[in-house]
Amino acid sequence: MCDVVQSAKHTPQTLPPGTKLVVLSDGRAGHDSQTFGLAAALGVEKQVAPIAPRGLFKLLAPFGPVDPRDAASARRYQPDIVLAAGRRTIPALRYMKKIARGKTFTVYLNKPHTGLGAADLIIAPSHDALNGANVISTITPVNSLTESQLAAARKNPDPRIGALPGKRVALLIGGDSHHFKFTPQVQKQLTHIARQICLSGASLMATPSRRTPPSLIDMLKDHLRAFPSFLWDGTGENPYLSLLACADAFLITADSVNMISEAASTGAPIHIFTPPGGHQKLIKFQNKLAAAGAARLWRGALEDWRYDPINATPMIAQSVISAYNQYVQQSST
Repeated sequence: MCDVVQSAKHTPQTLPPGTKLVVLSDGRAGHDSQTFGLAAALGVEKQVAPIAPRGLFKLLAPFGPVDPRDAASARRYQPDIVLAAGRRTIPALRYMKKIARGKTFTVYLNKPHTGLGAADLIIAPSHDALNGANVISTITPVNSLTESQLAAARKNPDPRIGALPGKRVALLIGGDSHHFKFTPQVQKQLTHIARQICLSGASLMATPSRRTPPSLIDMLKDHLRAFPSFLWDGTGENPYLSLLACADAFLITADSVNMISEAASTGAPIHIFTPPGGHQKLIKFQNKLAAAGAARLWRGALEDWRYDPINATPMIAQSVISAYNQYVQQSST
């Protein structure tokens, strides 16, 4: 296993000119955020191949065969590198490796249920505790944020965010998952916390996810309208980048590893709100971020501290380029 040290300095490498990159997409925002972010960091143009197994093929993924429709889609490409995330993409990833006869380098993001043979290179968060010679381990998953994007958004934020006075606190809201349930009581508790933050004199900037209960969005609307605040309710463009860039502090629900990781790219303090439930892997993730100085559990009030921004994506991209170049050299001998 190769641990990516996120503060390390690397001599920049680039992919050979003309490298063909394909991203397998199952359409899930969290997966696309990682694969698209890595594709951008690799510095070559990507092609996106939608993957949507049906019926029994969907049920059996990642262990079963590729859906013939996905196989037909995969045969349109002759990539040098394929990126994938999500269990439903694994049969197609495996199929593309097979038909390429060793000419395609495969990369899987997150822990594959099928084991280390799922791809030539696996990029997994350290809380997954995955070990292997072809594994790259990081505190946070890959994301699509860059320092230049954040700097540009701070300089010229979305007007709805830029107009908010004083200290700005970003509330990033997930929703029901395998490990957490946003019960009515949890929704009331989170709304009360949001109101208390506003009463402290801060401006609140809130954005939900696809999993956020509509009742929670409505409750927040009712309670925040009396304060300087912004709540994206799904209408118009989501000013997510401006919200991240302009936040002086974060309050984030514990169910979303991706949102917490993206917030860690900013260096602003992260307060984690934990609904009932949880999972040992998520606790490990939170503990690692806490040890890095980025996150603390919500303790009833905003706290102020700073840390060096955490974003593993540039280093992961360099590791992928290095591994691919080695793969090409070995294949040509």
